[in-house]
Amino acid sequence: MGATGKGQCARTLFGTMPDGRKVDLFTLTNCNGVTVTITTYGAAVVSIIVPDKKGAMGDIVLGFDSLDGYLRRENPFFGSTIGRFANRIARGKFTLNGKEYALATNNGVNHLHGGITGFDKVLWRAENIERKDDAAVTMSYVSPDGEEGYPGTMKVAVAFQLTDNNELRFEYRAEADADTIVNLTNHTYFNLDGEGEILDHLLQLNATSFTPIDATQIPTGELRPVAGTPFDFTRPERIGSRIGRSDDEQIVNGLGYDHNFVCSTDGSLSKAAAVYSPASGRLLEVLSTEPGMQFYSGNYLDGSLMGKGGVIYRKRSGFCLETQHFPDSPNQKSFPSTVLKAGGVFESTTVNRFSVADEFF
Repeated sequence: MGATGKGQCARTLFGTMPDGRKVDLFTLTNCNGVTVTITTYGAAVVSIIVPDKKGAMGDIVLGFDSLDGYLRRENPFFGSTIGRFANRIARGKFTLNGKEYALATNNGVNHLHGGITGFDKVLWRAENIERKDDAAVTMSYVSPDGEEGYPGTMKVAVAFQLTDNNELRFEYRAEADADTIVNLTNHTYFNLDGEGEILDHLLQLNATSFTPIDATQIPTGELRPVAGTPFDFTRPERIGSRIGRSDDEQIVNGLGYDHNFVCSTDGSLSKAAAVYSPASGRLLEVLSTEPGMQFYSGNYLDGSLMGKGGVIYRKRSGFCLETQHFPDSPNQKSFPSTVLKAGGVFESTTVNRFSVADEFF
């Protein structure tokens, strides 16, 4: 693939899977020199290289230097596209049209991120797309009926677009031949300094409530106001300022932040979050059409993984902002529905906007 207008999309070989299938790497580059690399394995974001306040380019996402790292079972979904159902489903069970379906319980007693072999562990098909002057690639996958226990054959596609405004757009689309459930997201781990902990990053969330969880990290069904709690990020707050609150049941249940926030949106593309690093001056803004966002503070990174350049990823080395529908929605009637009817279409858009600033606004 060559240049399309200003943006460029280059395709290279990333490696080979154990069964001999080739895995590709796509590098999107805009007119500002910003680059994003995405692999067909798991439709995963491998790197995002953007400038800091001094103009120095740096990679701000966690991951591995080679395909081998992504193939490891210990890979904590670095950069991956997640499905069929992002986040947790209680006890791996849900009922649809009067029939109960059983899914893998791969997160204690619960189902997590699509199961043992979710969308993050399959090989996607890639093709270039025309998006004006922007660099773009679409990755698609066909999930057969019964895969990981889900009903219906589902066709899913994610369009990745890097604009000259330093925006990385994710456009999700899914359709199925039978009634099913769907909840798609991207699981990139960010560190706006490129190294160290993320505790001094400032976070602002456009959310006045969140969904509390039980000891197994399943929502209780309550929509709890964030006011007066460690979950109030309606104004910029250090991620680390309240993360050690052992007197807060929700912090204890999540081992930090691992919670769904209720976005103040009407379904149109609107700003859901912003994160700023005073050290690097990098600013990340997240816009989404989704009703929820899972804020995860890297609680399970334990120093056992060696990432890019031999860096050891320890607790709080990265954070995730996963735009989504709510966890366990199929079992929570009061939550926004995640049912995709046969012949219907699911569509969702998320935008990650990158810039630099002297201070958080």
